[in-house]
Amino acid sequence: MNSEFFKALDLLEKERNIPKSYMREKVEAALASACRKELGGTNIRVQMDEVKQDFRVFEQKTVVEEVTSPKTEISLSDAKAISKRYKLGDTVETELKTKEFGRISASTAKQVIIQGIREAERGQMIEQYESKKREIITVKIERVDPVKKTVYVNTGDGISAIPVSEQIPGETYLPDHSLKVLISEVKQNANGPVLTLSRSHPDMLRRLLELEVPEIRDGSVQIMNISREAGSRSKVAVQATAENVDPVGACIGEKGMRINNIVNELNGEKIDIIRYSEDPNEYIRAALAPAKIQDVSTAPGDRVATIHVAPDQLSLAIGKEGQNARLAAKLTGHKIDIKTR
Repeated sequence: MNSEFFKALDLLEKERNIPKSYMREKVEAALASACRKELGGTNIRVQMDEVKQDFRVFEQKTVVEEVTSPKTEISLSDAKAISKRYKLGDTVETELKTKEFGRISASTAKQVIIQGIREAERGQMIEQYESKKREIITVKIERVDPVKKTVYVNTGDGISAIPVSEQIPGETYLPDHSLKVLISEVKQNANGPVLTLSRSHPDMLRRLLELEVPEIRDGSVQIMNISREAGSRSKVAVQATAENVDPVGACIGEKGMRINNIVNELNGEKIDIIRYSEDPNEYIRAALAPAKIQDVSTAPGDRVATIHVAPDQLSLAIGKEGQNARLAAKLTGHKIDIKTR
């Protein structure tokens, strides 16, 4: 059994990338626990010897002046009979014959290996998804709950859900269709990683822009901020970090091809690409596009902006149900007060 066991550890490390050290700790602890139960509460330490491919089992007792628990304690006089170096508080270890625990070792090791594989693979899966947090993955729609409106998708490692709060309003989800989603959060439970998948998170738009625009991927264009109302409209502030690069044009692409690809992916969501500016007045003016702004007034250190527009530009500046002004305020970090004159 020992030889087969150590070969199994080698295979697990080679084929499933589960470290032998991880499995060794699990097996040693489990065997110690099993032996402890068999002996009725004795303290046990199990040591695996990979060279000899064997187990060594030690009974541990604490050196005390007066023994009150014979299974876990040994008197100082008895300890010194074993070795004069022992003193109060030391631990005396006595090796036990492992053949007495053959049945225990075989059954326990098998259970621990199975459990350890599951735990290790769950851990690897969690690490894998943690590394993909805030990244986009492609999933397959399995079904839609008509009551909760939850969309269940296959990630390739299991079934995860897109709750209605993370969906794009008005978007239709059909079984067997592929879908791009953002891994917005990764949690762990007894069965492995629990993913929160999103189509509405602002980082969904950020990642799509990174995928579509080479200048963002290579760093010559930076996304400074995003304000988004998923499925309806978003505003993205960008700036160039390299000379002779038009950050807005790079994101839009020739004949609008790049931005149109993203709009199509997001179910027709309108996307305004805004040129970022360190000048808050200039930044706010750009953020309120497509309205034409007469002037912007801000006070140093104040996060309130007073905007003047012509009467025929007022509804455009505010937007339907205040959306344009609301998105601009979120993008720039200013409270926006729009007036006519």
